[in-house]
Amino acid sequence: MERVRIDRWLCAARIFPSRTRAHDACGGGRVKIDGESVRPNRLVGAGDEIRVQAPGGLRLLRIRGLAEKRLSAALARELYEDRTPPELRAGARAARPLRDRGSGRPSKRERRDLQRFKRGPRDGS
Repeated sequence: MERVRIDRWLCAARIFPSRTRAHDACGGGRVKIDGESVRPNRLVGAGDEIRVQAPGGLRLLRIRGLAEKRLSAALARELYEDRTPPELRAGARAARPLRDRGSGRPSKRERRDLQRFKRGPRDGS
């Protein structure tokens, strides 16, 4: 196996929880190779560098191994080298709003604040 579809590889490497999500990410422009958005059927091989806007934040990965089927977490980590700078990793964790576990359902005001935070700043406000 010399090359494999990017959506299959992203699922096998456990970057996305399912192939459907990996496929949607590729189609939505959240996966890039050499600065270009890729389609889900793009073939990748060992040595390729990809930039992925995954659920945990931006990740820069170099492919070290190939797989088409989903692997265990320990084996999946060996499929790639994570080249994400430490400041990007810390920024992804810090950007998430924290809520105390077990504090119950957010009030209407808290929900609106959370929606405003997720949407980001708007021009003219």
